[in-house]
Amino acid sequence: MTTKPLNHSLFRRYSGNPILAPGQWPYPANAVFNPGAALVDGETVLLVRVEDMRGFSHLTVARSADGRTNWRVDPAPTLQPEANVREERWGLEDPRIVRLEDRDDYAVTYVSFSSSGPLVSLALTKDFVTFDRIGPLVPPEDKDASLFPRQFGGRYVLIHRPIIRGEADVWISFSPDLRHWGDHRVLLPVRPGWWDSHRVGLGAPPIETPEGWLLVYHGVRMTASGSIYRVGLALLDLEEPWRVRRRSDEWVLGPRKPYEQLGDVPGVTFPSGAIYIPETDELRLYYGIADTTVGLATADMSDILDYLRTQPECS
Repeated sequence: MTTKPLNHSLFRRYSGNPILAPGQWPYPANAVFNPGAALVDGETVLLVRVEDMRGFSHLTVARSADGRTNWRVDPAPTLQPEANVREERWGLEDPRIVRLEDRDDYAVTYVSFSSSGPLVSLALTKDFVTFDRIGPLVPPEDKDASLFPRQFGGRYVLIHRPIIRGEADVWISFSPDLRHWGDHRVLLPVRPGWWDSHRVGLGAPPIETPEGWLLVYHGVRMTASGSIYRVGLALLDLEEPWRVRRRSDEWVLGPRKPYEQLGDVPGVTFPSGAIYIPETDELRLYYGIADTTVGLATADMSDILDYLRTQPECS
């Protein structure tokens, strides 16, 4: 089996990119990007990070029947910072969404920007209209978090990215009740010298496949002209998700199109939401473009798993 030329064929950019831009918003917005994604009653729901004209962010829902076109955007912010809550003083950012199998809720993990730095918070919702805010899960500085949709050994599992002494690896943690977290350990470290040498962080929430949990992540490399955000893949063990089975040597999606080089932060492809359609084998990856707009790339799950089989096994 030969590896495909990944940057050209594994993920296919939607021809209508960007699919969401500030000009489509019903109220003033500087940027709309880094959405969480869910399939709700057959309809695609994106919970989009919206940066206002002060530089602060909130979250707003956009809905589409086909996940590509004819987006209907909520007329006002869907989830915004609560007044006098210090943990949300400077906004809400970068949501990830999973449907929890043990309860009738969607779990939204997001970054709440506190006066002490960014931290991971959780809200639960059934309809993306009303939300039950659980609050912060882990202290700052922490970002890029998602729950797994099911428990392991009676515990919830969280992937997140703390900053420790300037280091930025992906970690995994465990909880009996969604409130108290422990058993912390590194899951996916940076790789010095590689394309993901500066920082790594979760992209879309983990996706269950017959061969393991597919992890789409972002990696950052610092260059003379700034940072480049690219997309990589990893495969976690199905029953022991703290074990990384395989990890892609190459990035599989990176800033190449002109629209990915134009925006508030050029050179950024930042995956944050994904929807898998088993009937068509299609994986839809929703990503932030240059911290300004939302893009869509698609791939066949069978091709992704074929590719990961060619990658070295992790010890």
